[in-house]
Amino acid sequence: MFQTLNTRDFLAQFVRESGGIAGSEVILAQAVRELASAIPWGHHVEILNKLTEPAPRLYYLKATAKFGWSRAVLLNQIKAQAYERSKAEKKTHNFASALPEHFAEQADEMLKSRHNLEFLGIARPTKERELEERLIGRLQQFILELGYGFCFVGRQYRLSLGAKKYFVDLLFYHRFLKALVAFDLKVVAFEPEFAGKMDFYLNLLNEK
Repeated sequence: MFQTLNTRDFLAQFVRESGGIAGSEVILAQAVRELASAIPWGHHVEILNKLTEPAPRLYYLKATAKFGWSRAVLLNQIKAQAYERSKAEKKTHNFASALPEHFAEQADEMLKSRHNLEFLGIARPTKERELEERLIGRLQQFILELGYGFCFVGRQYRLSLGAKKYFVDLLFYHRFLKALVAFDLKVVAFEPEFAGKMDFYLNLLNEK
């Protein structure tokens, strides 16, 4: 396994991903071995069998070591092309202003800006409530798509402000970020008022 990983291409990729870490090839090879030893053998087999390029191999190695992905989560991330999506997508969020710096960096790495919901088998326009029903019906697959560390709290989670009641479509808790993650499901193009509604929900969650 280590002979497969310790190619010049892989070492060069490791240097780039590590911000230009300096050292001899022997030192770099040792750093790669330390990274590889941090995850189980079965994970290596899947990475080597399913990926050929150094960059995605290193991405999944580092992500597995950092987030403790199970083999099922790793395979799901590879199938969902997490590496390609991480390179292609530009995330839009308020993490830098809403979270401490170290949490903002973790949140940016852990949370996706898009999710692949093909497993729901939706082949036609659908209503938001039907989308919610399908997500709950396949909750395990949905959590695997979200990523590692998500815990389901509830659906149509009730929030109160005075005499008025409001409902968050789906509410999760992230064990590593130690933060609630709220979903307001929409099946139409984004509108600015959607963000205002979510900010309102988040303020209520913070207060409660």
